[in-house]
Amino acid sequence: MNQPALTTSARTILRVITGFLFAAHGWQKFNEFTIAGTQASFSQMGVPAAQAVAPVVATLELVGGVALILGVLTRVFAALLAVDMLGALFLVHASAGVFVTTGGYELVLILAAAALAVALVGAGRLSADRALFGRSNSKLSILA
Repeated sequence: MNQPALTTSARTILRVITGFLFAAHGWQKFNEFTIAGTQASFSQMGVPAAQAVAPVVATLELVGGVALILGVLTRVFAALLAVDMLGALFLVHASAGVFVTTGGYELVLILAAAALAVALVGAGRLSADRALFGRSNSKLSILA
């Protein structure tokens, strides 16, 4: 068994799929729900400062998702996306129980866990971060 190849594959799969899902949710907030609709929805759910938070969250999810797919500033965006999902969990979904069919937290919890895992392990070999910051003598090698 080739352990480095499996690790590279696992990191890449986790990063790209997590990024895709976040980008899809950000795109949905801009294009399907619209920012105004997302602001209204956030207000109805009791999200503080929904008028300011909605465009920030939509942008973070879209841009951060694309960044994860490409592996650009992966640890930074993954950490921000994990915080985003923890906010959704505690502000909106926790009181509804586990299951998403009742407005529960299962989706935001798995997205938070995936984003946190990506933040902890980094982008991996097949990423822009590795190409940009992967040299061992680089002061930014923590990003790779």
